[in-house]
This record gives sequence, C-alpha cells and structure tokens, in this order.
Amino acid sequence: MSEEIKKNNYSADSIQALEGMEHVRMRPSMYIGDVGVRGLHHLVYEVVDNSIDEAMGGHCDTIGVAINEDGSVTVEDNGRGIPVDLHKKEGVSALEVVMTKIGAGGKFDKDSYKVSGGLHGVGVSVVNALSVHMKSTVFRDGKIYEQEYERGKSLYPVKQIGETDKRGTRQTFYPDNTIFTQTTEFSYDTLSARMRELSFLNKGITITFTDKREVDEKGEFKSEVFHSTEGLKEYIRYLDGNREPIISHVISMDHDKGEIPVEVALIYNTSYTENIFSYVNNINTHEGGTHLQGFRSGLTRTLKKYADSSGMLDKLKFEIAGDDFREGLTAIISVKVAEPQFEGQTKTKLGNREVVSPVSQAVGEMLENYLEENPNDARVIIQKVILAAQARHAAKKAREMVQRKTVMGGGGLPGKLSDCSEQDPARCEVYLVEGDSAGGTAKQGRDRAFQAILPLRGKILNVEKAMHHKVFENEEIRNIFTALGVTVGTEEDSKALNLSKLRYHKVIIMCDADVDGSHISTLILTFFFRFMKELIEEGHVYIAAPPLYLVKKGNKKEYAWNDVQRDQANERMGGSAAIQRYKGLGEMNAEQLWETTMDPNFRTLRQVNIDSLAEADQVFSMLMGDEVPPRREFIEKNAVYANIDA
Repeated sequence: MSEEIKKNNYSADSIQALEGMEHVRMRPSMYIGDVGVRGLHHLVYEVVDNSIDEAMGGHCDTIGVAINEDGSVTVEDNGRGIPVDLHKKEGVSALEVVMTKIGAGGKFDKDSYKVSGGLHGVGVSVVNALSVHMKSTVFRDGKIYEQEYERGKSLYPVKQIGETDKRGTRQTFYPDNTIFTQTTEFSYDTLSARMRELSFLNKGITITFTDKREVDEKGEFKSEVFHSTEGLKEYIRYLDGNREPIISHVISMDHDKGEIPVEVALIYNTSYTENIFSYVNNINTHEGGTHLQGFRSGLTRTLKKYADSSGMLDKLKFEIAGDDFREGLTAIISVKVAEPQFEGQTKTKLGNREVVSPVSQAVGEMLENYLEENPNDARVIIQKVILAAQARHAAKKAREMVQRKTVMGGGGLPGKLSDCSEQDPARCEVYLVEGDSAGGTAKQGRDRAFQAILPLRGKILNVEKAMHHKVFENEEIRNIFTALGVTVGTEEDSKALNLSKLRYHKVIIMCDADVDGSHISTLILTFFFRFMKELIEEGHVYIAAPPLYLVKKGNKKEYAWNDVQRDQANERMGGSAAIQRYKGLGEMNAEQLWETTMDPNFRTLRQVNIDSLAEADQVFSMLMGDEVPPRREFIEKNAVYANIDA
C-alpha cells in the first residue's frame, strides 16, 4: 500500500487503544500540567497529597519528604499503609492496583476518605508511570511489603520482606528523563515552600523535609521541620511578618459544624495591597471561586453594616466599594469539600455553588463578634476603609490619564520608546532597559523588526510602599502601561488588568549585572506582581542575563556570566588572557550587547513564574517593605545564587 493510501485509509486499525499507563506517558501534560519544572515538582505533591489525605482522615500525623543523593525522592508517612490483600476484581494485590491503574484508590470510597486533595484518583499511579523506577514499601499488620516498578509496570508481585512495629507507606521514585527532558533536578526552595504551606493548612501534622544532596560542615543533611499548632493564624503571621499591622490580633475562626468545614484567618496592615489566598482540600485555588465569593460577600456585608451604624461614613460624599474594604487586608480561606467541582483542568477555580452561603455566614459571624468585642480595632479598620475609598477616587483619575495615553486611546506612545516594525504581538518583544545610556546602545544593537526598547530613568517607584494614585501618577510607570498597551480597572473590578491589547508577548527586564541593577529589576518585578500579575502568570515576563566578563586573547574572545566561567575561559586561553569586567550595560558596545544578551540564537532569558503566590507575596513584602533585618538575612542567605525567582 502506498504512503498516500495509508494516510487516507482511516479505519478501525487507525484507532490506538492505549492502556492507562501508556496514555499517561504519551500525554503526560494532561495529568500533571506540563513536563517542565512545574510538572516535575507536581510529582512530589501528588505523593505527599496521599499522606495528607491520611492525615485529614485522622490516620497520620508525621510525614517525611527527602530528596536523595541520587536525585530521587522519598515520601514516608505513619498512616494505615496501602492495603496489600488481594483485589477481587483485578486478581492482584490492592497495592499493585493503586500503583498501576488509573482511577484506582480509596479516594472514590466515601467511607475511606471524607475529603481529599486528589479527587481525580490519578495521583500515585501517574507518578509511577512517569518514573523510570519506583519502589513502594508498606508497613502494615506487623509486616513489611514491597513492590518495584519501571515506567508504571510492576517488576514482580507484592512480596513480604520482613516484620515491623511500624505502620505507614514509603514511596521512592526516580523521574524519567525521557519525559522530563528539561530537568529532573528538584528545587529545595520550591518543595520547602509547599511543605510549609501544607503544615499551616493542616495544623498538628509534622512534616520533615530533607535534602541529602547537601551536607553542612557537621556532616548533617540540609533539613527543615514544619509543624503548626495554630494553623492559619500562624500562616497569617508568617505572610505578614514584614508588614505593620493596624489591629491588635489576627482575626480567625475554624467553623466545622456543617457539611463544609471553613477555616479563615485575616489581618489588616498599613499596606495598600490586597492579599487573599484561597484553598480547597489543600489545593491553592489561585483563580478563586465560590469560596472566595462567599468570603468577600461576608466581609463586605458585615463591615458595611458596622460602618453605617457607627456614623463614620456620614460625611463621605461617595459610596464605599467592595475593593475599599479589602485594601491592606491579608487573608486566607481554607475549605474542605467532599466533592469539589473545579472549573478547568488545572484545579484553580472552585465552582460549587453550595459553598458560597456557608463561607459568607461563617465570615460574617466571625467579624461581627470581633468588631463588637474590639471597638478600637473596628474603628481603625473603618478609618482604613475610608482612606482607601478616597485613594480609589484619586487613583481612578490617574488611571484614566494613563488610559487616555495608550495607543488605543489616541494619546500616542511614550517619546522614549523605540518601537519595532512587526505588528503581530506574538512575535514582538520589548526591553525595559536601565538608563538612557544603555537604552541608546540597545537601540543600536537590536533587531528593529521585532525588538522594541523602552529606557527607564533610574529606579522606578517602589509600589510596595505607595498609594495607588501615586503609582498611576508616576511617569516611568505610566510609560510602561502606555508602551505595553494594557489597561487596568473596570466597573466590576477596579484592579482588573486587560491584556487583550498587549503589544508585546515578551517583556524583558534588562538591567546591569550589579547590586543597583538587581534592585531596579526587583522594583520592576514588584510593580508587575502587584499591578500586572496576569502578565507574569501568562508567561510574558523575562529577565535578560548580560555577561559579567569579556575574556580576550589575540583573536579569541569568550564571555563569562560568573567567576567560574571566567576562570575556565582564561585557562582555555593559556592563563594570560585580558579580562574585562562589565560594570554595566553601558560598557558594552552595540555588537557585544546584541551577541550576548539580545540575539535570540545565543542569549539567555530567565522566564519569571510564580510557584506559590503566598511565598511570592511574602518575599516581595520583605524585600521592598520597611523591615530591614529580614531583608538583610534574605540577601545574605541568597546572594550567592543571585537569581530572582518569584
């Protein structure tokens, strides 16, 4: 049969009937989101979630997570242990069914798990399918059982290998580098942040996290122990540790009377930002959903009622909006839902309508009691709300000025912007460059077809400490809004960002490779995080990586981005090369800047992404807030790595 006939012969033979594990390996992104860094770490979360589910059921209080010397990960708990007896329908051990079958597990049995984080039932079997090797060890009924797998398939039947007084499950897996081609190296900081988060969300559980790849001077592994006795109250204090509170206590409640347990904690601070983090069954729902809707409804209704009855709003000449009640608010909402319905495949927005009312009522009762018992705090909160309303009106006027100057508003582009000729935003990129001098060099070195340059004068405004109208009045920030073509603020949501008119799909921060340059990069990132978070979440923000050194000898030259590369280049040239240290972008000529930092074929761009909104919020408030000691401690700890990773 010719190739042409084969192509057009769509018959029963054309249909591939893939077994469960084969389908996971062929389409891994359907199960874990992607096969990059985020998907890799998701493997750990899936295994840990099984242990957390045991804990939520009251069967487990200790979980150990370790990155091993060989790069594998081990997760062990003291739960009941996965059953190992014969599964009647499948004819093999229940452990093997759980580990090798999609949709198998106790989470579908309501008698086994009331609520669960991984309700799609694909967790540990997907991890197994995407691992080159995995070993399950079960401690149950006084015995130790074991089974090993390769790429999701068992190597031998479950066998007893000993006796024990322990109980629980231990899972060790090695990610498959033919699936995770970008990297199979786990990040300590990323996993540490998630373990900390889980300990706050599940008070009373002890989670030990160890990195056996790193040994200190005493010969001990890098390790942390996470344990919270107060849960969300402690989480709020952790997140807001670098902000100044305006009330005396964290307001909190744990409402477990109805079908939907609701836990909430909140505090007001002197900042001008709203930071609300929501969770469903330990899953961070960063797009919110019905539980967030219920929280906002209860908060606004209760505070509005109190403010009206207090008479403090009598002299105000305009209506208070919902946003005003949330300025300077840090809050966490955690609900447990037996059968959550998530909008989309990524579990980021809760859709259960029955959740709105219980959350709204619980938050209303909590706030009503607190305001009655703490009249001084109540007055301070309402005063904060009034100031927020006044600032919102000022910010609205400033925003309108920005929007009148956008391209679509007819005001034209910023005078300093050197635009590109390409019209398709997907092919365009803009460099936000530190200083006019470097901006001039970048204009000369760029490819004018698709690269635009916007020089920024000095350090932009620190938005972490500025009222919103001051942000929109700042010339450099107005230029960024106008150049990008985005607008902010709608009738429904005064802080919503509209990216539909975004003119460049790559927004690249290019600053000097020194302390001042890092500070300017952080200022710009803080602005993006607070006012254009969607820009980061949709993968449009990058940081350029200019070299630190030029190593040259005769006709040979090499660029180096750190001291190790510099020394290696010098050694390759016989040890007597001339070494030039670039103090800033302005010291490079146009050709050098192009070939090291702007040429898509050779440059290094670091995409900015957000692994954890809560952790990113805590880092930005610490780096750009008023408290100096935690900032100094962070810089001393992380200066060696010199990478901004939100």
